[in-house]
Amino acid sequence: MNLAAADEPAIRATGLTRRFGSLLAVDHVTLAIPRAQIYGFLGPNGSGKSTTIRMLCGLLRPTEGGVIVLGEDVTRNPEAVRRKLGYMTQRFSLWEDLTVLENLHFIADIYGIPRAQREARIRSRLEEYNLGSLRAQRAGTLSGGQKQRLALAAATLHEPELLLLDEPTSAVDPQSRRDFWESLFALVHRRTTILVSTHYMDEAERCHRLAILERGRLVAEGTPRQLAADIDAVVIEIEADDIEGARRALAAVPGVKSVAQLGTRLHALLEREVADPQGAVRAALVRASVQAAVERTPANLEDVFVAATSKNTANPGPARAA
Repeated sequence: MNLAAADEPAIRATGLTRRFGSLLAVDHVTLAIPRAQIYGFLGPNGSGKSTTIRMLCGLLRPTEGGVIVLGEDVTRNPEAVRRKLGYMTQRFSLWEDLTVLENLHFIADIYGIPRAQREARIRSRLEEYNLGSLRAQRAGTLSGGQKQRLALAAATLHEPELLLLDEPTSAVDPQSRRDFWESLFALVHRRTTILVSTHYMDEAERCHRLAILERGRLVAEGTPRQLAADIDAVVIEIEADDIEGARRALAAVPGVKSVAQLGTRLHALLEREVADPQGAVRAALVRASVQAAVERTPANLEDVFVAATSKNTANPGPARAA
């Protein structure tokens, strides 16, 4: 790869739009995704994450807009793009009646990996993803975490420059999720670019950059730290013994966007236009005879998500696909 190409984004999408009849699933999304990073799409089910990923890898043609992936136009030359990427779906998509080893050999055939390289490549994946002792086991009998490791081994067998992961950890336990993410960072260290969709906040925190989607629209984009610093809200934390009384009192405060309970604490988002948010919350609690500690606190990623998506919900626009 020459230096000029290395400076170019791995993915550049401009005005990316997809309609299904009268339903708008993705609404003019523009992105520039850097190389050798993990770029996350965060959003609820139905927000357009999967549809966008399918357009980015050439599985679905956009209604409007264009995508350049690794220097190739996806619409004009989808096969060239597909040879450079790996794709791991939310559901296990390998052959459950084949063994682990048979699945990897079959994938090697599909990608046309030369036989001179095949055995070494498969041995490497079996070792890297701790599948050696499972090589003769049928894929259908594997646990969720084991299936996930096999799917990742298969998706990276041809050493793609770009790896697209569509909610890949939705069916595994927390330890398997943690191990999976360590594997992703190892791939980034080898200069692989990774695009992952998720609705888990802890996973989103691990990404180098994030795009937050809601109802098909890009409502926020940046590093997790940037997004927290630039949140369009003030975050107030209230700790009280009478948590329900505190919640009722907050309902009377103008400019409250949302309230979430965290044990004996409430996390409240207020509009930035509120002149003295701490004072307004404290006064409401005093009027309600609720004793509480009130302080302004830094935003977390869940706060960012709530603030960004509530703004979009207030202006929903055309109908969207589920």
